[in-house]
Amino acid sequence: MPLQQKLQVKLSHKLILTPSLQQALKMLPMTTIELADMLNQEMVENPLLDEKLDDESSSETDTQQADSETAVDESSAADDVQQTDKIGESSSESTGIENTWDEADIEYFFGEYLGDEARPTLSRDIGTLPPLENTLSATTSLADHLTWQLSSSQHTELIEEISAAIIGNLNEDGQLVASTEELCAMGPWTEIDVTKALEIVQQFDPVGVAARSLQECLLLQLDRLGFSGTITERIVGEHLDLVQKRRLPELAKLLGLSIDETKQHVEVISHLDPKPGARYSSSVCEHVIPDVLVVKREDAFVALVNDEGLPRLRISPRYRRLLDRKSEESAETRAYVREKFRSALWLLKSVDQRQRTIQKVADSIVKFQIEFLENGIGELKPLVLRNVANDIGMHESTVSRVVNNKYMHTPQGLFEMKYFFHSGISNSSGDSISSVTIKEKIRRIIEMENPEAPLSDSKIVTVLGEEGLVLARRTIAKYREDLKIPTSTQRRVAY
Repeated sequence: MPLQQKLQVKLSHKLILTPSLQQALKMLPMTTIELADMLNQEMVENPLLDEKLDDESSSETDTQQADSETAVDESSAADDVQQTDKIGESSSESTGIENTWDEADIEYFFGEYLGDEARPTLSRDIGTLPPLENTLSATTSLADHLTWQLSSSQHTELIEEISAAIIGNLNEDGQLVASTEELCAMGPWTEIDVTKALEIVQQFDPVGVAARSLQECLLLQLDRLGFSGTITERIVGEHLDLVQKRRLPELAKLLGLSIDETKQHVEVISHLDPKPGARYSSSVCEHVIPDVLVVKREDAFVALVNDEGLPRLRISPRYRRLLDRKSEESAETRAYVREKFRSALWLLKSVDQRQRTIQKVADSIVKFQIEFLENGIGELKPLVLRNVANDIGMHESTVSRVVNNKYMHTPQGLFEMKYFFHSGISNSSGDSISSVTIKEKIRRIIEMENPEAPLSDSKIVTVLGEEGLVLARRTIAKYREDLKIPTSTQRRVAY
């Protein structure tokens, strides 16, 4: 039977994410700093994007000329996009399909971005912003600090070479991660030379650097402090495990001392630095820039999207003139400009939509957590993504993207936006209480307990039960572990 070609009509459903929708979804979880970096990169790649500077000024004549050119450019740009963006003009006319990039669509979707003014901002006059101590300075690494000390001292070339190898094998905490045998294998060095060089490096600042164990690190510091040959040094050298486990009665019995005398020696050890190189860590502390600011105006709290630092983008009128059909530029140039023009418009629209979405979510959080903003953590209400999603008419996944990696500055402090979303527990009166509030109650109960008789988890259950909170003992244990609070037995031993 010969093969035949046939045409068949088939209907199917597909979920297609357009490039513009993908771009909008990509922007939602971005922080303000990440968004600023992306917009700056887009300005580099897209010549039609221009930044409106705050100090930008022009004469009255230039302003009037720009206004007149803007009116001409808007109509010509819209008409040109309408003409150049048609695919299969003849087929469109025959099938009656309208071009989606006609003048009405341009004006409806992007009319506010076609002028010379910068894109509109959602920020209002918020007065003085929260102070952000973001002054950065170059820091000296541990290796640089030790190398400088090595170069400032006089040693043989062999010792300096071995010492440099030792410095290169220190971790961020300043501990030596290579053994003596491994160091000897790095060059034609004897064990005696390596040991001598190691003793020299261990005399450098910070004290305790280049130690091969925690015990050696603490012993080096005690020796520098003049505790050599004392009971304190004996505790570190022989009974450091008992100190770490807080088994003071057993330690006191082994040393033949009273509990109070043993505590004095342990107190000295507790002030030693187990990680002397950490202060020279190369990791930079990054200051958080809040994405949303919550301020109180009169008797109401207002959420303001912080777009400070974001470039104020606009469509460059200089390049937009190239879309004019009367332009002498080639068709290839005009097609390139048209493509960048459309990309720039969608970017501005996506940024504006992102800011509006964050504004809606922030307003909803403020509405649900207004008592927390007024009175503090004790009034924090249980909240889930579904509550906010239903309130603003969006999907839970959209709300999740918005609150991810975002921070909100409130009168009660700076919090992650995810901080306001957590489960709740009902009390005896039927009201729902936040799990964060319950953790705070547990922390305060333990702070007020008698140190000589710490409260067990079962007793904490009883105390909370008197306040109308019925919780299981394992729930208290879970919350206590989240707060990094030891058990009652460990707290009693520590006391």
